[in-house]
Amino acid sequence: MAFIDHVLQTPSYGWQNEKGELIVPTTKQLWAEAFSRINIFKTKKNWISLISWLMAACMLPFFVVFITQYFSWQMAIAFIVYSMIIMGTHGTIWFHRYCTHNAYTFSHPIFRFITQNLVLRTFPEEIYVVSHHVHHVKSDEPGDPYNPQGGLMYCMLSDVNHQSINKNLSEADYNKAAHFLKNSGVQRNTYKQYQKWGSIATPLYTVGLWLLNWAFWYAAFYFIGGHALACTLFSAAMFWFIGVRAFNYTGHGKGETKHVDGIDFDRSNLSINQSRPGLFAGEWHNNHHLYPGSARAGFLPGQIDLAWIYIWILAKLGAVSSYRDSKKEFLKKYASQHLAATAPVSYEVEPSSR
Repeated sequence: MAFIDHVLQTPSYGWQNEKGELIVPTTKQLWAEAFSRINIFKTKKNWISLISWLMAACMLPFFVVFITQYFSWQMAIAFIVYSMIIMGTHGTIWFHRYCTHNAYTFSHPIFRFITQNLVLRTFPEEIYVVSHHVHHVKSDEPGDPYNPQGGLMYCMLSDVNHQSINKNLSEADYNKAAHFLKNSGVQRNTYKQYQKWGSIATPLYTVGLWLLNWAFWYAAFYFIGGHALACTLFSAAMFWFIGVRAFNYTGHGKGETKHVDGIDFDRSNLSINQSRPGLFAGEWHNNHHLYPGSARAGFLPGQIDLAWIYIWILAKLGAVSSYRDSKKEFLKKYASQHLAATAPVSYEVEPSSR
């Protein structure tokens, strides 16, 4: 069995049946799997899955206070901007293009640390990065941790059900999995520590950075706008944290083929370019699947890419030392198809006969 086929922990219902077809679990099975995966009394190796949900649970009181005491139109605007634009763009910059695909490099670790902590911390890098490598190899196939053909809840619960690493990797395979996080700066377990904790990231690093990050940002928000702003933006982070789980369902056509000629050029999977994730977070997803190693994904006119703008500015300031930009290659290969698909239809008028 290839490494990529078993690097993730197989759910109790399995990835595929004997015919090689995707197993679509019931909602009851999905929830049962989720509660089993966060049960640290069953095994402490479940700690990193529990952290993912614990973060969301810890944000919930801020949301209650925001709604009951501080809600206003000004705060509602701040909520929307922080959750849909700032958190979303950071997710693309940090988790997607840097940690997973190494699309650019920092000139010094301090700039990496600043970028990592530009916003409130949510899920650990490990949960995102390893599973996303699997996603690119197995897009929309059995084994894809957030296969849209499994349904919305299959994707919504994927962070605990499908994205944790296998707890029984050999030392050689563990080292391969740990290598995925090499450039992220995450403190990684030795193989012996992995056998104890079942994760790549160390618990002390993960929990310590989470608490320090939250303490810093609550203080910063408080000095800017008091408890009202702090509770609002913590609530916004929770909204993004929960909602982003649905992206790979909608971003892959909800499991259906919804490609648009002249817009979606990668037909090897179900990914599509969507305006809202694209404009708000630089997540032009079909473009990204074509060129996953590119620091820019907004290739066509009108495809604004805020994540790329951040990376480009850091490069101009010297904080980013190198990056890969596939726009020229994309345009050379696909621009003619885009123009043909979007060109206005011309009608020839035949001369009238007398």
